[in-house]
Amino acid sequence: MKQTFLLLALSLAGLASRAQNLPYQLPPKAIATLAEAPPTPRVSISPNGQWMLMMDVQDMPAIADLSQPELRLAGLRINPRTNGPSRVNYATTLRLKRLPDGKELLVQGLPANARISEVNWSPDNSRIAFTHTTDNHMELWLADVSAASARLVPNLFLNGVFGSSYEWVSDSKNLIARAIVGGRGEVPSTLVPPTGPTIQENKGRTAAARTYQDLLKSPADERLFQYFALAQTVRVGVDGRMQPLGEPGIIQQASPSPNGRFVLVKTRHRPFSYTLPVSSFPVRVDVLSMEGPVVKTLDDLPLADNVPTSFDAAPTGPRAHGWREDAPATVYWVEAQDGGDPKTAAPVRDKIFALAAPFEGSALELAALPLRFAGIYWGTDKLALVEGYRWADRHETMWTLDLATKTSLTVLFDRSSQNTYTDPGTPYLTRNALGRSVLATDASSSTIYLFGMGASPEGDRPFVDELNVRTKKSLRWWRSAAPYYEVPLTILDAGKRQLVTRREAVNEAPNYFLRDTRGGRLVALTRFTNPYASLGGLKKQVLKYKRPDGVELTANLYLPPAYKKEDGALPTLLEAYPVEFKDKKDAGQVKGSPYAFTRLSWGSPVYWVTQGYAVLQGTSIPIVGEGDKQPNDTYTEQLVASAKAAIDEGQRLGVVDPKRVAVMGHSYGAFMTANLLAHSSLFKAGIARSGAYNRTLTPFGFQGEERTYWQASEVYNAMSPFNYADKIKTPILLIHGEADNNSGTFPMQSERFYSALKGHGATVRYVVLPAESHGYAARESIMHMLWEMNSWLDKYVKNPAAAETAPTVTEAPGN
Repeated sequence: MKQTFLLLALSLAGLASRAQNLPYQLPPKAIATLAEAPPTPRVSISPNGQWMLMMDVQDMPAIADLSQPELRLAGLRINPRTNGPSRVNYATTLRLKRLPDGKELLVQGLPANARISEVNWSPDNSRIAFTHTTDNHMELWLADVSAASARLVPNLFLNGVFGSSYEWVSDSKNLIARAIVGGRGEVPSTLVPPTGPTIQENKGRTAAARTYQDLLKSPADERLFQYFALAQTVRVGVDGRMQPLGEPGIIQQASPSPNGRFVLVKTRHRPFSYTLPVSSFPVRVDVLSMEGPVVKTLDDLPLADNVPTSFDAAPTGPRAHGWREDAPATVYWVEAQDGGDPKTAAPVRDKIFALAAPFEGSALELAALPLRFAGIYWGTDKLALVEGYRWADRHETMWTLDLATKTSLTVLFDRSSQNTYTDPGTPYLTRNALGRSVLATDASSSTIYLFGMGASPEGDRPFVDELNVRTKKSLRWWRSAAPYYEVPLTILDAGKRQLVTRREAVNEAPNYFLRDTRGGRLVALTRFTNPYASLGGLKKQVLKYKRPDGVELTANLYLPPAYKKEDGALPTLLEAYPVEFKDKKDAGQVKGSPYAFTRLSWGSPVYWVTQGYAVLQGTSIPIVGEGDKQPNDTYTEQLVASAKAAIDEGQRLGVVDPKRVAVMGHSYGAFMTANLLAHSSLFKAGIARSGAYNRTLTPFGFQGEERTYWQASEVYNAMSPFNYADKIKTPILLIHGEADNNSGTFPMQSERFYSALKGHGATVRYVVLPAESHGYAARESIMHMLWEMNSWLDKYVKNPAAAETAPTVTEAPGN
């Protein structure tokens, strides 16, 4: 009898750990219906404010579409059939509407089964350019706005491996495109026998690098990358005439000057790297004339393989070349003054230089920054806005710069980037006479306009401000008010203070409106319906509470539509994503709006209100390290304290059953989930999707952690749930995309974590989704993921007693 029992136990154990080949499953109908709700069309307002373009977008593609051939080279993902990116969310139709009350027109002449991307208005607003991806190439198409009709630009195959495969020239009669090189020959064979070993070598030089995916691994990879990235810059007329410019190369960018006479070209070249993506490969920066020849080679920069891993680090030498948008043909760039190392004491971190056509003589120094350069908004000779940052204390500054008088930088805003309550907003840009995006300002270049999210203790209340940068006096045009969440999109008329906004409410889908901020008049431009009307209306409440150390926390609470207080406490799903902060006050600020419409993305936890769960979504998990302390020094303590505070608040309200709570997270949220199960007994189950669990596999920093493993090995070890696999006794579901491309979240992370858990007798299930990346896309994958999650929650959270008494046996193949 004992022998029979032993054989049965061994048999069940073998079944419990063996691999499966389970067909794709469907979740409960209520969840599937919500997941399949059609996405809201994308909307683009023409720069002159006279037209609205609406784009119906592709719903979840089939797994067959997602499983097309894919090359993963130098940090890029390439479809070798189309010579473009392998993963794109396409638009399928185009519709035009003259504002404010014109008739909606379907653009005619589109290709059958259109797969539209890279949609851009011409500088004069008369045309729209876009790409269409066929089964074997990328095409350029043009749509005439007034006629609402589209046509193909013939005999042009685009090279889209770097994205943004074309740009308009300011005359609206030409475009600059990157085309596939004719006569490049056959695709290099990957079956050629190697001629020797692959060797990498470093001779005593510091060359640390963060953890990247999809890197080159062999000479065969190099040949494939060279073949598919090779492009020719071409000037394309709207009449179909073409002229090649310069020589073929691995052309990452080709941008016309504002006056349309030159093209700035960035060409990557050998030697390639097996430890860094293409963005660090050597690059030559040239200025070409619009007739073709090279006018000036600005720089030829080496492989950037010795840049410190700090977030404030930068390569030495010129970088960030671009056109000055408010000048006819002036190139600007930035150069580090501290060797690119933020740990080096230096009063000046970066300098900005410029060189105007004909690109001769010495460059002009425009500004010297005490912080690392973050960006620049060009306006006029009298006004530009320069941004700088310092990651160590999350400090950021915006300065005004008067280029006409060559005056020094003047501070406009100086603040913590994490203090959302003091965020002044983002400068509003408009198109100038050359069709370039510049600061919208008055004739004296004194006034700018700011669009802000308006974070406040009551939630986000977006606003529009008019600001005099000389006096720093501001005038608030308008601010979003309850019970709506309304976001400004564009200024139609500054004199009349007219805007286009997107407005929504808890149970009203986002729609677009013409708003007169002076008179309060509101005109609806779209009437998109609520895709979740079948749900009967979501019950959403923003919770505010504190954890024991005084840090204020928030969470969005969703309850089943038919829930009544007398129904009592419910099984609960808690979802979160930790964020590092340098100040407790910043960490406790309210995020989001109580009036925002809830769009259910593929990864949302809110689906489970249909199954009788309370859902704590967007639960704040701040990890704070003030002053000289780093946030991650007390990561697990703060993690557990934040999660417990959320559960306690839900219990206080009478809606959360603390004995039936699951935790879930994606990416860094998956890492959080595993740590919560390792260091607390708060949860009945966990769901971790596409995470990283062993931080020694990301030894040169991760997430917001700048220190390397060798500088903070105790922190890396303490934060790695892999090291505590023997402590995890709570059932955990691991899900990972087979083709994850996110830095650090190799599928191996889940694979090895599963093995460690299984080796210590944990209750664990590991699901690999074929062809999926860090985010999931195919209908079959998403539906199966939802089924897996629902089954796990029902088994271990909703009915935990039944799960505890049932034998642990996985499904047999095909069941």
